[in-house]
Amino acid sequence: MSQALLAEAVRRLSAASVDSPRRDARILWNHAQGDRAAFEACVERRAAREPIAYIVGHKEFWSLEFAVGPGILVPRPETETLIEQVLKFHPDRAAPLRALDLGCGSGCLIVSFLKEFPNAHGMAIDRLDVACDFTRRNAERHGVLGRCEIRQGDWSGKTLPEADVILANPPYIRTDDLNRLEPEVAAYEPRGALDGGADGLQAYRMLAPAVAISVGRSGLGFVEVGIGQAEPVGALLAVYGLKIIGIAPDLAGTPRVLVIGASG
Repeated sequence: MSQALLAEAVRRLSAASVDSPRRDARILWNHAQGDRAAFEACVERRAAREPIAYIVGHKEFWSLEFAVGPGILVPRPETETLIEQVLKFHPDRAAPLRALDLGCGSGCLIVSFLKEFPNAHGMAIDRLDVACDFTRRNAERHGVLGRCEIRQGDWSGKTLPEADVILANPPYIRTDDLNRLEPEVAAYEPRGALDGGADGLQAYRMLAPAVAISVGRSGLGFVEVGIGQAEPVGALLAVYGLKIIGIAPDLAGTPRVLVIGASG
């Protein structure tokens, strides 16, 4: 790589307040495979604060590479806490578990789960066809498509099967807070995967009855929440006969995942 070209790219990204401009410049250079015009086009997109995952077309999650693009929430490291908790509560990797991923997005949760449990089967549901398409691509990429049913639709409890494991990372950001997020998120990532309504709890009101039906008597739900939401989400779950069995923090120490079971 031309040092002058790299320096100019770093300068442009720094001027745009991009975090880790030197790292991003090198990632984009590798993605462009040495093509100067392609590299400069990538730098221009990144300087406009487009997520680097959209530019290069993939994001790592649970040590696996997932295809992502516009219309898909970029997988976050903190969401790996869900998979960690599944492994904690289901240490037998050979178990023939049935899993349900509600709002699958890129498919990072259901695919990572199926990679860890080779005898498990799963169903991934999302209302958006673009999410179902990415989940299908990623399931095929990682060799689990034969064990993963992908369904486009909502979380209507009447149409959901019982499952041993329910995975969900619903939108939980308050509507008024969306425009305060980093430009990569506010301007580019899908609003429907972020907007939790006026109090941030709108999706959980729809999720709770679905989990209550699917979790049955012995299943467990693993649900991501935002800062300060564990208690109010727990109250919503209790209305449907559910209880919080555990609360797991992410690497930053923030309570991130609720482990949910039937209260009866």
